[in-house]
Amino acid sequence: MTSRWSGEWALESPGDEPLIDVLIPSFGRPAELAVTLSGLAAQESVSFRVVVSDQTEGEPASFSQPAVRAMVRVLEAQGRSVQLERHLPRRGLAEHRNYLLSLARAPQVLFLDNDVWLEPGSLDRMSRALRTAHCGFVGSAVQGLSYLGDHRPHERTELELWPGNQVLPERIRPDTREFDRWPLHNAANLAHAAAELGVPPGGYQLYRVAWVGGCVLFDRLALVETGGFDFWDRLPPDHAGEDVAAQWRVMERYGGAGILPSGAVHLEAPTTVVNRDTDAAHVILGQ
Repeated sequence: MTSRWSGEWALESPGDEPLIDVLIPSFGRPAELAVTLSGLAAQESVSFRVVVSDQTEGEPASFSQPAVRAMVRVLEAQGRSVQLERHLPRRGLAEHRNYLLSLARAPQVLFLDNDVWLEPGSLDRMSRALRTAHCGFVGSAVQGLSYLGDHRPHERTELELWPGNQVLPERIRPDTREFDRWPLHNAANLAHAAAELGVPPGGYQLYRVAWVGGCVLFDRLALVETGGFDFWDRLPPDHAGEDVAAQWRVMERYGGAGILPSGAVHLEAPTTVVNRDTDAAHVILGQ
C-alpha cells in the first residue's frame, strides 16, 4: 500500500476485497463519531471497509454532520469503502449489533464504538495478532487518558499474559476466578501496564481477559458459528452486556484475548446507555 501521507491518496483500489469490516453502531454523538472515523483514516498496512449504522431519532443522522462527512470523504479518497446505514426503530444494542453483523462479509469484523479513537497501527496489530493466535477475538480495551496520572497497581494484579501469545478457550462467568480480571480495563490501567512491560514498537502481548468493551476484532466465522447476537429478541430494548454474552460464547469454543498496547482511546463522552437494569449475559447464559 502507498502511504496516505506521502501525497498519494489511494491506499487500495476499489476492487480490493477487505480483510476487515469495521462495524460502528452509532446513536447521537456526531462529534465523537467524526473522531472515531479520523482514527480509522490513519490506519495503514491492512485493508478494511467501514459500515456505520445510525439510530439517531428525530433529527438528521449523525453521519450527515459536516465533520463526519469530511472524514467519510477522506476514507473514500483513500480507496476505503464506506457504507452508511440508517437502522430504525431502535430495538436494543444486541439487535443493532446483529444487524451490523448481517452486513459483514470480510474474514474479520471489528465492532468499534462511536466514541473510540484508534492510534495509528492499532488495526494492523490487532489483525496480525488474531491471525497468529488463531482464536475467536482480540480486543483493544479502551483507555481513559484523563486517568494517566491515576496509577492503580492493585487493579492490575490479575494481569496474566498468554504464553507465546497462544490463546486457549476459557469459560468465564461471574462465579469463576477468571471474572476477577475485569478491573484491568479501568481508568488507564492498560497504558500503565504496557509501559511497564516495555513492548517494542510494532510488537504486542496478548493477555487473559474477562471481556473487552468498545473495540473488539472477531474472526467473523467464529462469531457467527457461536450465534453472534442472535439472542437479541430474548431481551428488552433497554439492556447492556450484549457484547459480554457474545464474547463469552466465542471464548468457550475458540478463546479470546486482550492486546497490549491497547491503542484504543476512550473519548470519555457521556454514555448513551442509561438503563442497564437488564444484563444480557445474565439473561442469555443463565448466570
